[in-house]
Order: sequence, then C-alpha cells, then structure tokens
Amino acid sequence: MDTNDGRSRLFGLSRQEHIIEKLNASGVVRVADLSRELGVAEMTIRRDITALADRGLLTRVHGGATLRSPLDTSLPRTRRDRKPPLFQIGMVIPSLTYYWPLIVEGAQAAASANNAHLEVRAASYAATDQRQEIESILETGAVDGLIAAPHTAGPDGRALLRWLATLPIPVVLAERRAASSVGFASFEWATTDHVHGGALAIEYFATSGHRRVGLVASQRSPTSEHLRRGWNHVIERSGLTGTVNRDLDLEWATPRARNALIGQLLEECRATHTTALLIHSDRQAVLVQNYAREHGWRIPEDLAIVAYDDEIAATADPPMSALRPPKKDVGRVAMELLLARLIDGADRPRQRAYLLPELRRRDAARVPPP
Repeated sequence: MDTNDGRSRLFGLSRQEHIIEKLNASGVVRVADLSRELGVAEMTIRRDITALADRGLLTRVHGGATLRSPLDTSLPRTRRDRKPPLFQIGMVIPSLTYYWPLIVEGAQAAASANNAHLEVRAASYAATDQRQEIESILETGAVDGLIAAPHTAGPDGRALLRWLATLPIPVVLAERRAASSVGFASFEWATTDHVHGGALAIEYFATSGHRRVGLVASQRSPTSEHLRRGWNHVIERSGLTGTVNRDLDLEWATPRARNALIGQLLEECRATHTTALLIHSDRQAVLVQNYAREHGWRIPEDLAIVAYDDEIAATADPPMSALRPPKKDVGRVAMELLLARLIDGADRPRQRAYLLPELRRRDAARVPPP
C-alpha cells in the first residue's frame, strides 16, 4: 500500500482535519497536491473542501481553497458562527387567543432583531394565575428580564404589582400601567393610550353630527376605565350629552341572558334618543349590532357603532368602524425598553411609552338628514 510519506489512506473526518492543518500552515491548499498526498481522487478532495466551506471553515477557490476570507459572503452563517442570545427574556400574558398574539409578534420581532431569546407563557386574567406563571418562569433561573401584563385592579392587583416591584430583574409592563406611587417607580411600560381612544371616538361622533352618545365597556377589562376617562373628558367640554354609560359582559352570558341585556341596552338607547355607541370590545360590538339588525334597527342610520380593539370589526355585517390599538408596536416597544434597561443599567432614565390608537372608518357614522 502506498503510504504517501508515512500516511495510509485517510477517510472522512481525519482527511478533512488534515486539509485544515495544511491550510493553517500555508494559508492555501491545492486539490492536486492533496490528492497525491492522501492517495485519493481529486473528486474526493473537492467534496471535502465543499463540506468544509459549507461549515464556514474555508473559502473555495479555483483548484483549491484558502483560509476563510472575511469578504466571503457566498454562504449563510452556520450554527458555529452564530452568537448565543445576548439576553433571555420571559413574557407572561393573560391570553394567546385574542388581542395578545400581535403583541407577542411585535415583541418577538424586536427580540430577534437584537439577538435576544423570548419565552412566552399564557396565564389568565386572574392575579393568582399570573403570579404562578411568573414564578414558574423565574424558577428556571435563566431569565434576565420580564415583560408582564398583570392584573392591576383592586387589592389582588396591587399586591401583584408590589411583588413584581421586588423582583431582582427588570420588569416592563405591556398594555398595563401602575398607579403613581413611590413603590411602583421602578416600572417601565408600553401601552396604548386608551384615554386618547375614548376621546377620539367621541370627537368622531361629534363631527358626524351626533349629539346624544353612549359608551358600553367590557366589565372585566382593565382598558375600560381608561376609555371612560377619555370619554368623560370630551363629554364635559364638547356640549354632547352622554346617555348610556354601562359595563357589560356579553361574551360570558348565556344566549338568553345576553339577548336580555342587549334588549335592555337598545331600549335605553331608544328612550334617551342615543344615536351612537362606542363599544368595547369588538366581540361585544358585533353581538349588539347583530341583535339590533335582527330587531329592526338600521345600522348605522338608527344607531352608529364604533368598536374598540379592531380584531373582528371588519368582518361584521356591515363592517364596523373601529379604534385599533397598535398592538405589534406595543410588544416591540416593551421589548426595546427592557433590552435598553438590561444594557444600560440603573443609570438609564425610566421610560413609559403611550402609543396612540388609530380610527379605522368603515361605515358612515353621520346622522342621516331628517
């Protein structure tokens, strides 16, 4: 057997290791020389060089190979080339089925753009469930920062916020905010300016000719109190009359109970000559509109409805105008705030971002002429 300077025929990994050794020693190798030295066909050497190039270990040239050039962009980065994530981020949200998927999408995009890894977990809207999920993700010991959307109302909400404020990692709230308090001064957040959303709806109704307007909010949603603040502010200074102003929970009611509640709402609208309603959320708005049309109301001639959330308003019959929170951007900004805090540390000024919702007009909310 031809040993070729003391070497027997080499195979597989050993042959490729020899190619790298020769390359490190001289900076360049030739296929013909390696073929003679190793006693294999030139095609075998070319396959070895291709395999090593595909791993980013060298640069192929005509007739051989050179050390990997920093100008070689012909191949994608390999797993060996990739840097490990800069930070591990946990995110705990109350739902993965409505409203929140787009917020997660925005956070994930920002994480990927900044070489961070995002782990998402869903709890429920209950403070006890949220704390349990947050504790679970913290117990892994691998989380550098947390994005949370905690329950904030009542004693349970305040207790959860107080606990979050004691965590040894930075916490950014998404679509949530904390009351002004020394104990909550460490919180940063990215949230839709729902107060502005409530005001925007009233101004839209006013410019469309409505004078007696109402608000129907979700009983369980933390968004409702902010919508009502904006709503009331504009009512007080606009000369409009606020008529209907109630919280409902139509989505969880039985069909019979739901129809009774909607019937009472429409009777109140008729009795107070209300011609326009802002309804949070979309699903409640669609339920009200469908019931009203089935019972002889002309939409929007008899009753103009603007939905809040814009998840399904465009699919209603007729399509409904809606206020759309910038969900993706809320997730993106929350992630960017958290990563900036992790990079810059305690010296960075605290930031709280309010993003404005957008009014999507899909129907004629204008009061018809008499």
